Amino acid sequence: MSYENIIVEVEGNVGIIRFNRPKALNAINTDMVKEIDEALIRVEGDSNIKVLILTGEGDKAFMAGADISQIVKMDPLQLRRFSRDLHNVEFRLEGLPIPVIACVNGFALGGGTEMAMACDFIYASENAKFGQPEINLGLIPGAGGTQRLPRVVGKGMAKELCMTGAIISAQEAKEIGLVNKVFPHEQLWEETMKTAGALISKGRVSLMFVKRCINRGLDVDLRDGCYMESDAFGLCAASPDGKEGLTAFLEKRKPNFKGALD
Repeated sequence: MSYENIIVEVEGNVGIIRFNRPKALNAINTDMVKEIDEALIRVEGDSNIKVLILTGEGDKAFMAGADISQIVKMDPLQLRRFSRDLHNVEFRLEGLPIPVIACVNGFALGGGTEMAMACDFIYASENAKFGQPEINLGLIPGAGGTQRLPRVVGKGMAKELCMTGAIISAQEAKEIGLVNKVFPHEQLWEETMKTAGALISKGRVSLMFVKRCINRGLDVDLRDGCYMESDAFGLCAASPDGKEGLTAFLEKRKPNFKGALD
């Protein structure tokens, strides 16, 4: 299937979605939202894809927020729909049973920061910039900035970023816990693919449950979260991958995980 606003590729067991509006710094519009959603449905249905990477086409931007030229023409109900559609895409992204890495190669502002936060973790070029600058337009974040950001960096820092509209460097983003690792620009893709390769070698069921337990555990109390972990622990141990991993350990060899998610 061909797209106008994104590029979808598969390299081995790695799926790649590239935001492809480089002349607009990969700003997101309604058509791109629909295309990303369709691509994520395809990724989820492809058992060959074990890791997904999101990145931006070109060297300047991951995603520089929403397309203001489209936003300014929308009425309140259209804007609400656009925001809800963005949220739903991010919930689909979070719900994928495979690891998702945001490979941030440039500007990740507004919706770009929010889309990256919906991934499992973020690798960034030293050239990358992050921020929620909506306040400078008389707006607030509309794709999770007031909700995901405080869960990642804490309430005070999230308020500061959303209230001031400050744009921060990749290194500053790492220092506040938004970004996992920062690399020289020319090494970013290689390092991201290196981690993707390491993830491919793990058991698919255990990766799925790690993601599920951490994501859902943040929304429940500690006791319920720990009990949820116990349930997942038991299921993993009983799965083909769990049995293979335990047997391989006893036999002093590397495990050969082949378990499926269905």
